[in-house]
Amino acid sequence: MKTPTYNLLKQFVNLAPAPCTALAVERKPDGTCGEIRFFAVNDAFKRSFYDLFIKTTGKEPASIEELDSFIEGQPYTLTLSKEPKFEEICFRSAWNKEYIHTYIDTTSMYGYWTEDFLIPCDCDHEENISYCYFIYQLNREMDTGKFSAVSPDISSYVIKACLELRNENEFYSSMNVVIKDLREYTDSFNACILTVDSERKTFQIISESVKNNVHSIKDYFKTFPYEIIASWEKLLKGTNNIIIKDENDMDYYETLAPSWVKTMKEAHVKNLCLSPFVHHGEIIGYLYLTDFDGSNLARIKEIVELLSFFLTAEVANHTFLEKLEYLSNVDILTGVFNRNCMNVNVDELSLKLKLEPKPFSVAFFDLNGLKSINDHGGHNSGDDLLKDAASVLKEVFPDDQIYRAGGDEFVVISLNDSENDFLKKLAAVRAKACDPDWLNFAIGHYHDDSQGNLRLAMRYADENMYEDKNAFYDAHPEKRR
Repeated sequence: MKTPTYNLLKQFVNLAPAPCTALAVERKPDGTCGEIRFFAVNDAFKRSFYDLFIKTTGKEPASIEELDSFIEGQPYTLTLSKEPKFEEICFRSAWNKEYIHTYIDTTSMYGYWTEDFLIPCDCDHEENISYCYFIYQLNREMDTGKFSAVSPDISSYVIKACLELRNENEFYSSMNVVIKDLREYTDSFNACILTVDSERKTFQIISESVKNNVHSIKDYFKTFPYEIIASWEKLLKGTNNIIIKDENDMDYYETLAPSWVKTMKEAHVKNLCLSPFVHHGEIIGYLYLTDFDGSNLARIKEIVELLSFFLTAEVANHTFLEKLEYLSNVDILTGVFNRNCMNVNVDELSLKLKLEPKPFSVAFFDLNGLKSINDHGGHNSGDDLLKDAASVLKEVFPDDQIYRAGGDEFVVISLNDSENDFLKKLAAVRAKACDPDWLNFAIGHYHDDSQGNLRLAMRYADENMYEDKNAFYDAHPEKRR
């Protein structure tokens, strides 16, 4: 039998032309939000629910007519993932009698932008249950008017941030200014911007700000495996950002991402707001805030979501340019600099050394027997050999410029070592690449103490390398090309 409260709220939701439901919001003995249930729904809500969650998934029941009994009385997690942010605004509306309006990018979940209205219900209710109306509208395209409908001070802050992003300053300098201003404006302890490269499984802190500079966020993330960052994308499948406002939220996320939450607890993080930068459906970075005043959570969420929208474009453009630079300068197979980069750098370094001579060393490394390995094992074997060769050089010369100058030829230019130290490194390469049937280098080098003639040094090193190569083939004629 339906209660008078149900009949009253049912009448109200049926008056709404948009999808509308009365939500029953539980308050637990400790004053926090408990279960949230669909209490009464209107026909528009049922049609929307059916199109979003029933028709597309094939879940029963199969008809709209049956949805009253199927939906009403069920927790909101019937078809949605648990969402702490949604629970927080429902609780505020039902129990604090707040009128709440949000406009959220839910395109990754439903293919729509969602405009939500939460209206408190002034009716009799149980001691631990209160009610609010939840009305929503879906938009295929972003409505810029609705998205930008924020308070004047937030608008002023975001405009200031956008102007900083569009000035002539270098990218990282502008990002440092924006993230410092954001941390101060939200009174957070930590704030940073991360970029993510899912192909290479890497991430980078591109700007950070810490209150009183008591620690480094880069150092904090230095020990993070990429898998922790990757876990954020899974957590964002059912929401547009992650907000952890208290211990209850922290415990909830610990069930989903224990490794990440463990790092936060070890760092004594109390609350967090994590907003993704989504470009063409792919997450390319994050805006990360921790330890702010929880009473300003709604305001902080609004600022972060709006600012993230603009930061996404800047980060996407920067990432694109970085990838172009990487592709134009790095040999994709081996990960060292390519010949194009070598030509440019040699031109610049030649001029610098001519004007201000200083000691430097050059070495040429040519793989012995690559053609034989290609002929017998195929080009995949040859590619593997080139990768192994580059790995040895990167291991021995971590602070020097390494180039793949040609098919099987590498060049190293060192400005950091004495001649004796450079010779020790060459000896280390010979020790690691001494297998005549696999990895074996012909090596030629030249050290210049004071002349500053880089091109002449490279010519001498190349000539010495060919002498070493001829000696190898004299000893192993079967490997000769």
